[in-house]
Order: sequence, then structure tokens, then C-alpha cells
Amino acid sequence: MKSICFYFQIHQPFRLKRYRFFDIGSDHYYYDDYNDEEIIRRIANNCYLPANQTILNMIKESDGAFKVAYSISGVALEQMELYVPEVIDSFKELAKTGCVEFLAETFAHSLASLQEDSDEFELQVKQHSKKIQSLFGYKPTVFRNTELIYSDDIGSRVSAMGFKGIITEGAKHVLGWKSPNYVYCCASNPQLKVLCKNFKMSDDITFRFSDWGWDQYPLTAEKFLSWIENLPASEDVVNLFMNYETFGEMQNAGTGIFEFLKALPYFASQMGINFETPSMVLQKRKPIDQINVPYPISWADEERDLSAWLGNELQRSAFDKLYGIGERVRLSNDRRLLQDWYYLQSSDHFYYMSTKHFSDGAMHSHFSPYDTPYEAFMNYMNVLSDFIDRVNGQFPEGVDNEELNSLLKTIDAQGELIANLEKQLQNASLAEPKKKTAKKC
Repeated sequence: MKSICFYFQIHQPFRLKRYRFFDIGSDHYYYDDYNDEEIIRRIANNCYLPANQTILNMIKESDGAFKVAYSISGVALEQMELYVPEVIDSFKELAKTGCVEFLAETFAHSLASLQEDSDEFELQVKQHSKKIQSLFGYKPTVFRNTELIYSDDIGSRVSAMGFKGIITEGAKHVLGWKSPNYVYCCASNPQLKVLCKNFKMSDDITFRFSDWGWDQYPLTAEKFLSWIENLPASEDVVNLFMNYETFGEMQNAGTGIFEFLKALPYFASQMGINFETPSMVLQKRKPIDQINVPYPISWADEERDLSAWLGNELQRSAFDKLYGIGERVRLSNDRRLLQDWYYLQSSDHFYYMSTKHFSDGAMHSHFSPYDTPYEAFMNYMNVLSDFIDRVNGQFPEGVDNEELNSLLKTIDAQGELIANLEKQLQNASLAEPKKKTAKKC
């Protein structure tokens, strides 16, 4: 019996306002609140709320047969809490059904996994899992990295954090003749199971659904499921991984995308096709082989590599400068500084700097609030310069990180000693008997 594994990705960055060179040192607030609120409210009304209600109805009407998974970045959750808390409530309703799985990822939707000598990746994953558990009462067991970035090294790190599986792109240059419709395992750590995205069938929904020039237009639920039904018998799981904004935003309601979604459980039951979450898929199946990924892959563009984020000198310069101060930032207890550190790591900032051309370039410019990648770079670097000045204000650049760490430990130890002494003094004063005062005759 064949199964469909649906996973939807949700992320919204905190976008930067226009930040001039002359703002450095005088303005420490970097974000375009108006734009952020306008965008997330629009997407909530077009996608998140109607799609969540549709899926809730599908779960109930199918008696729990329909199942899905979500990966929601920590910064997206924070935006929802600020501007559209009703979306959080609708996800809580979905969580109560027991038919929805929440995946772990980096809190900031960052590229921290590409920093091999840093603790930032592990810290963000822990922070994100903690956020998911606090909001939805669910502890993630399957990991989804930012932009589906994966390599053997990243797989080993994810396995070391206790995750049972990871999802990634079914890139042709990695799979070769192999099909994405199986469970694989990490080459460097076979204990970690790997699910690969069937990008052809996922993109049929995300990008081609309303394309009148497509030879399969119009796409109906029955037609789509018949393609899955006719796959070779051994290919028993089809991983459909896509942006949640496919429903109502990228494909607006007028295209019939919600009707397509609603019809899936009915025709699936007629054809004997199940729906499973990633953890269910991994629990029921053993890997048929390992996949070797010595260099990182992603979902993006024809190359399925990192060039969308680190493909030019602008991006690499910004990336190196940002993560070059990571160790100092992590020494800080300044809540505002740590919050800005997360927001500045979102992969979107690097995506806006892409100078790729032709069809890929059109996709990059579609999502960018800037007129050119050079404008995106200059704006980001102005913000980053101010942020670095604030970090250096707390931890002078002339003092190396080991010395700073040692000094902070000494200060913390002294603080604890003073607190203990004050507590002992307070207890002693409470225990001391009060002197009796003589009465006047």
C-alpha cells in the first residue's frame, strides 16, 4: 500500500528597514514593522487560516486518515504571536487531533549548520524544539534543516542531537538512478534515516498547478493520485514537501487549490493510498540504502546547492562577518542583542543578495523587498556594522574570546558568592534573638 507524506514549511523573516550609513551608531532598531505586519496578516488571511481550517476539516471528515507535518521557524512563530495570534490558536487545534507532526529546525531559519566549528546550530535547534513543545505540547523527533540543506556531516550532527530522521531534497546529482520514493540512511551515521523530497510531484502542485501552458493542466486530485497509484509497487512512499503558502498565496483560492486539497482524502481512499507523517514513515520502514552527500545540497534552483545564499562574494562576505562575532554574542546576557542576533541570521537576508540570472534570478527577485542584490547587501552590512559596534561595546575587540570567557566566569562566580553571603547574612539576622527593651518606670 502506498503512502503520501505531506510536509509544509512556514517561515517569515523580520525584514530590515532602509538603514543608511549615517544611522550606524545612532539607531539600533533595524526592522520594518509595517511591512512585516502587512505581509503576515495578508498571508494569514489568504493561506494560514483557511488552509488550517481546511486541513482540520479533512482530518475530521476522514476520521483521522489524513495526516500532515509542519516545520515552522521560530522567527515565524514570534511574528504570529505579535500580529496574528489566531494562527497560533488554529495550529493548536490541529495539534489536538493527533494527526499533525511538528518538525524541528533552526530557530532563526539560519545557515548555522554550515558553521562546523560553532555551537550555534545545536543551540538554535534546542531553542526551536523548546518553542514547539511550549506552544503545541509536541517534542519533535524528525529534523528539517533550513532550505532543506543537508550533507553527511550535518546528518551526523543531527543524529548526535537525538533525532531519528531528517528530510532533504531528492537532488538528481545525489540520488542518480535511485528514486526519492524510498527511505534512505545517512552515509556517515546509518542510524539517522533520510526522507528525500519528490521535487517533481511537489512542484506540480506548488508551481505548475495553475499554469495553463502545462500539458497536464488542469491538475485534479484524481489525476494526481493516479500518478502515485501507477508508480512501481516497491516505491511505497511519496514525499511531498512544499511551502505552505502554496495554498491561497502562491496559488490563490481562485485557482481551485483548496478544492484540490479537499478532494485528496476521498480519492486516496478509493485507490488505497494512505497519508503518513514523517515519523510514521520512518517507524514503519527500514532504509533500502545509504545516500552519500559529501557537499551540502538544498532545494533551490537547478543546481540544488548553496549558491542561492552563498554563491557570490557579497553573500560570503556578509556570512563570514556575521558568524565571525558569534562566539562573542553568545557570551552576552543582553536579551535585545541576542534577539537581533537571531533575526539577522535568517537565510532570507542572504537570498536577497543573490545575483543569479535568468529563471532562477526571477524567482530570487520575486521574494526580495530590494530593487537590486547590491542594495540588499549594502542595507544588511550597514545594519550589521551597527550590531557589531554594539557587541564590541560589551566585549572589546582587543580582548580575545578565551580571555573574555574566563573573565565572565570569574564575574559570575563572584556574583554567586556575593549572593550566597547576603543570604547567609539575612538568615543570621533572622535567627538572632531580639533584645528586650527595658520598660520605663
